[in-house]
Amino acid sequence: MSDRITVEALDLDLLDTDGAIREADAGVAGDTRADFFKKAAVGGGTLIGGGVLLSGLAAPALAKPSKKQDVAILNYALTLEYLEAAFYVEAVSKGAISGDALSAATVVRDHELAHVKFLKAALGKAAVKKPKFDFKNTTGDQATFLATAVALEDTGVAAYAGQGPRLLQKPVVVAALSIHSVEARHAAHFRTLAGMSFAPKAFDKAKTMKQVLKVVDGTGFITG
Repeated sequence: MSDRITVEALDLDLLDTDGAIREADAGVAGDTRADFFKKAAVGGGTLIGGGVLLSGLAAPALAKPSKKQDVAILNYALTLEYLEAAFYVEAVSKGAISGDALSAATVVRDHELAHVKFLKAALGKAAVKKPKFDFKNTTGDQATFLATAVALEDTGVAAYAGQGPRLLQKPVVVAALSIHSVEARHAAHFRTLAGMSFAPKAFDKAKTMKQVLKVVDGTGFITG
C-alpha cells in the first residue's frame, strides 16, 4: 500500500445537490467589490493591513444564519485560504526550508490551493479577489517559517470553528467541516515539527471573526 499523500478536490455538485449555495451566490453576485465593502463598513468593518477592508468579507453582520451570510462566511474563509496558500507557495519556492518542513509545506500548499479552488467554484461570481501579500522574512529561514505556519494554521482552525454555528445551509456546513478537519491536521503536524505539543488541549476555543481579523491584522501580511 502506498503512503503517498494525495489531494482530493471537493465536488460542489455532491455538496450542493439542491443548488442552495449557487442560489445564495446569485443573490449577492451583482454586488461590486466596493459595494460589498461598503455594506461591511456600515456593519462595523475594520480597516486592516494597510487599508484593506478584510472584514468586508463578513458582509452585513446578521443576527440569524441566512443564505447571504453563508456566502459572506465562505468569502471570509476564501481570503484566509488565499493567505495560507500564498504563504506556502512562497515558502516552497524560496528554497530556505528543507527536510520534513519542506515536505510538509509542499503537501499543505497543495491542500490550500485545493481549498481556494473549491471555495472559488462554490462562490462563483460572488467570490472576492485574491489580495496582495507581503510575508516579510517569515519564509526566509526554517524556524521562522515553522513558527508562522503554526500561527496561521491554529488561527485557521479557530476561524472555521467560530463560523460553524453561524452557517445555515447543510452543504456549506459539510464543506466547512471538511476543510476544518484538514486545517487541524496541518496545525498538529507543524506543531510537531516546531517541537511543540501537537495537541496541547482536549478542547479548542473557537475565535470570532473579529478576533481572527485582529490576528491577521497583526501580521501585516495583507497589503492590498
